[in-house]
Amino acid sequence: MELMFSKGEGMITLAFYDPSGNTEVTQPHAPRLGGLEGRRIGFLSNDQWQAYRTLPLIKALLEEDFPGCDVLPVDAFPQGIGPMASRKTAQMVKDREVDAVVIGNAA
Repeated sequence: MELMFSKGEGMITLAFYDPSGNTEVTQPHAPRLGGLEGRRIGFLSNDQWQAYRTLPLIKALLEEDFPGCDVLPVDAFPQGIGPMASRKTAQMVKDREVDAVVIGNAA
């Protein structure tokens, strides 16, 4: 988008560009679950700001609102930015047969 306006004797043009760009999706995310009944839910924490408060609260709310699901302890998997992104942690999640994961802490 360009805006033009005059200042004194000349014309000034300002160009604005959309920074979001266009990204081609080459690998879609996993499909959403149809529900949480009978599902196992895990947590991968980046162990950042207030995770020690928010993730246990999310766990408690999930258990209260969806009593038919199995919510693993918040510390069932390694915590921290590095460990949560490792292949070892991904394999641990797979081995525990987790259906869904709450990831990080949107701080």
